[in-house]
Amino acid sequence: MSAYRHGEFHAFEGGGKEYLYLVPSAAIFALEDLSKAVLKLLDGRELTDDEIVSDLVARGYARADIEETLEELHQAHVIANGDGFVQPALQAPQQPFPLQTVVMNVTNQCNLSCSYCYEYGEDRIATPEGKTKFMSEETARQTVDFLLDQSPGRRVVHLTFFGGETLLNFKVVKSTIEYAHNRAAEMGKYIDFSMTTNATMLTPEIINFLAENNVGVTVSIDGPKESNDQFRVFHNGKGSYDIIAPKIKELIRVHRSRPIGARVTLTAQVVDVKKIFRHLTDEMGFDEVGFAPVTTSPVRLYAIGNRGLDHVLDQFTELANEYRDYALENKHHGFSNVSDTLQELHQGVSKAYPCGAGLGLLGVAPSGDIGLCHRFVDSPAGNLGHIESGIDREKQAEHLSRAHINTKYDCHTCWARPVCSGGCYHEAYVRYGDTSHANLHYCDWIRGWTDVCLQIYGEIAARNPKYLDRFDERKAI
Repeated sequence: MSAYRHGEFHAFEGGGKEYLYLVPSAAIFALEDLSKAVLKLLDGRELTDDEIVSDLVARGYARADIEETLEELHQAHVIANGDGFVQPALQAPQQPFPLQTVVMNVTNQCNLSCSYCYEYGEDRIATPEGKTKFMSEETARQTVDFLLDQSPGRRVVHLTFFGGETLLNFKVVKSTIEYAHNRAAEMGKYIDFSMTTNATMLTPEIINFLAENNVGVTVSIDGPKESNDQFRVFHNGKGSYDIIAPKIKELIRVHRSRPIGARVTLTAQVVDVKKIFRHLTDEMGFDEVGFAPVTTSPVRLYAIGNRGLDHVLDQFTELANEYRDYALENKHHGFSNVSDTLQELHQGVSKAYPCGAGLGLLGVAPSGDIGLCHRFVDSPAGNLGHIESGIDREKQAEHLSRAHINTKYDCHTCWARPVCSGGCYHEAYVRYGDTSHANLHYCDWIRGWTDVCLQIYGEIAARNPKYLDRFDERKAI
């Protein structure tokens, strides 16, 4: 008779209840008293079902209830026996995989000179003489056609305008949206538009156009003046905050068709997360704020070290707990790092890849070169072809084979791998020279943050479960 033992899970608490995050399935399992008793018996050892039943019957549990619980725990892979549960290998998706999102870099030029920008990263090459710095209307239209043609079966696709500074080429953004509306209608599809901007070039005309065309807008800003102007400066060294603040407030006042979000880059010098969040939401009026540690070589002075990451995690945790309190009262909070993670946890996402780069998402350079994502545009490491000749399927297949979670030995014993799947390709390339390398410098941080979000999820599930319904509504199309 085979013996039972613990399966692969991560235990956490929330709202006075105990839960398990089941690693093979990425499911969340709520524990009842009898389930807890079984797991406590098996802590650090193996027991047969007869031994478990005998022990628990002696404690007053009914035999039938024990046997039913054992079966339930076994079926959920909370406990295992014999060879245990063999997790099916996450399969690489069948090719060609339909596109969902194209990030269109309408220019690689910028009117700011943010020293942490990945445009200045070690993987970038200077724009060769004669190679376009601004995307033409013709290339933009070819990109729209490419997105529509390469997305069979998808009714809704996404086009994101990016730079450099996107609004340096607003003429192409405007004409592309008009063209894309017509082409999508002809094909019975809908294109959702979004863009990222540093806000320096916003005008009433542009703001009205974005609002009228329901364009989602994310503004790159690093908080109040003293934080933002550390790195987000013009080429003459002058800070950008005083220029962008009134423009952002006008954007938020006029553009009410979609939430306006802020994206903050955290560096060793800019890590006061709570102060930045307060300023951007309470004073500036942003609906959502997301934070990302700078993607850079560790030798750069603004790279965040381990102590800095611990400090960021502490502040993330405080803000996440505040998000939890708002959620329990059905109030909007705006800390998008929490809501994004809760959505994945709620939907039981188990990733074969850390993101859709090179699969359902591609970046297109001003010249028409295709990259893994916007961060790899103009980087030799991520080139996957050209908009005219199409995707280089051999390069794409090689990337997808090497980047799959099954190939990342360092990830195989990590309980957070369904959420992380090894981490960002660009970060991996900058840090390790290999797009498929696990982001080992972030492992402890990712586990810590995922555990925080699991606790928040458990608290909401126990005390206000209806709140979680919104994450069903946000499923990707």
